[in-house]
Amino acid sequence: MMAALQQFWQEWQLLTSLELVAMLLALAYLLLAMRHSLWCWPAALVSTLIYTYVMWQHQLYSETLLQLYYAAMAVYGLVHWQQLQQQLQQPKAIKPVIEWGLRQHLGWIGIAAGSGLVLGYYMANYTQADFAWLDAQTTTFSIMTTLLVVRKVLSNWLYWVVIDAVCIYVYFQKGLYFTTGLFVLYTFLAVIGYLAWRSHYRQQQHTSGQVLQPA
Repeated sequence: MMAALQQFWQEWQLLTSLELVAMLLALAYLLLAMRHSLWCWPAALVSTLIYTYVMWQHQLYSETLLQLYYAAMAVYGLVHWQQLQQQLQQPKAIKPVIEWGLRQHLGWIGIAAGSGLVLGYYMANYTQADFAWLDAQTTTFSIMTTLLVVRKVLSNWLYWVVIDAVCIYVYFQKGLYFTTGLFVLYTFLAVIGYLAWRSHYRQQQHTSGQVLQPA
């Protein structure tokens, strides 16, 4: 009995330590992204790889798939931003912020919600996943919103506010307290990020005299 308890304690300590490292790197990613820094993507890559293991151990399987997707998107985001800098021939060039119209948003919301229902059904009926339906929706909407981040669509931050708020509940219920705290902070930082990008977007409009459309 004591050996089992000791093993459980050691495993819990390992997961907690890994969660803390992943949390700090995820926070670094967000702060760097708000500053349009390329270094946000390496921080995101390492964080997501650690979180892949942590989420799998906590039976959040949709979230595990999401973390693998995040890792791939971190590589894509780094390459995409580097290519833009090379095209502009400026080492510190900043990709312009764009915004989508209502029709585009509604289309992507429909795709994300529908995909979430399909994923949720599979996870609820064919796996032992916890919070199968809710986890599936946050996963598909996070996938969509990450694409918006890479393309620098202004309203990505508003999607994150809603997604992060839902994730706070899921992570707290699973005992991922460091990550819960991170997502509380994420929610507030998403609001700040939106205001910062909106200011940059308006400066672009003022400079160019026109509204930038999706590239």
